[in-house]
Amino acid sequence: MTTTSITVHQTARPTGLPTPADFAFVEAPVPDPAPGTALVENLYLSVDPYHREVMDVGPLFRPLEGRALGRVVASRDPGLREGDLVFHRQGWRTHALVTLGTDGTRTIQPYEGVPLSAHLGILGGTGLTAYVALTRTLQLRPGQDLFVSAAAGGVGTAAGRIARLLGAGRIVGSAGSAAKVGFLTEAVGYDAAFDYHDGPVGEQLAKAAPDGIDAYLDNVGGDHLEGAISALRAHGRIAWVGAVAQYNNPAAPPAAPRNLYSVVAKSLRLEGVLVRDHRDAQGELEEFLVPHLRSGRMASDETVVDGMERTVEGFIGMLRGGNTGKMLIRVCD
Repeated sequence: MTTTSITVHQTARPTGLPTPADFAFVEAPVPDPAPGTALVENLYLSVDPYHREVMDVGPLFRPLEGRALGRVVASRDPGLREGDLVFHRQGWRTHALVTLGTDGTRTIQPYEGVPLSAHLGILGGTGLTAYVALTRTLQLRPGQDLFVSAAAGGVGTAAGRIARLLGAGRIVGSAGSAAKVGFLTEAVGYDAAFDYHDGPVGEQLAKAAPDGIDAYLDNVGGDHLEGAISALRAHGRIAWVGAVAQYNNPAAPPAAPRNLYSVVAKSLRLEGVLVRDHRDAQGELEEFLVPHLRSGRMASDETVVDGMERTVEGFIGMLRGGNTGKMLIRVCD
């Protein structure tokens, strides 16, 4: 086992899109576990859109917190043994000291025929966000029509695949390039998709879903939310997951939908979704998806960047839309 650990520290507040100059890679000796802790060597790290928001308010000169998956290499925690696979939130680092049951730390049950990386994607917070947004917030029923923004990202691809398993009617997505539009319709299972650069979102959505929609999973906000409100039928539902449209310009005022009063006129329901409020659904998610992952009916869409030294590169690439599905950093095999 290596004797040197590496952490990625945020060293500055970015203006707009982060740059490599906003981070530093810090080396230190691999720590020894104290009583009640275990040392985990990380295998995969998650880089997510919400990290951009964290950079505006979180502490400097410390690693960004975040989801990670690793293997226990030394333990003084009675609940963890060497070799156990562990999910934790200690962030962007090669090694972490964890305590079972603290800050979301839990062991991972590997499933034969399911890639380990899926536990940070479709079986992790990404898939759980999509699942609870569809089943709890939107209460999507068979035959109902759905629109998903940023549909080629981690939550968006998971939402499309899960909605198809739930028996959704017409599924429409927006994405940022023609290649991603093709990916959504040819690989993920969307019935229609459009590039939001090609014209007003409301107009493109009206063409893709001429009879309207019942539900909207919002990863973007702004003009996408406005377009969805226009397309929603009476008593439609909105699950608001993120606002990626303003993540890289937090100083700008959010673009409020001009048709917001239609929420009243149409008796719509808009509810925010925080995955941390739904950790009780983890077992339900795995029970639902694992058989489909094993059979091949479900896939974990991922873009994997190899090497701890490319963590920042992967993060910035994700913010620029350089991924399809979940963006992951593979620290080691």
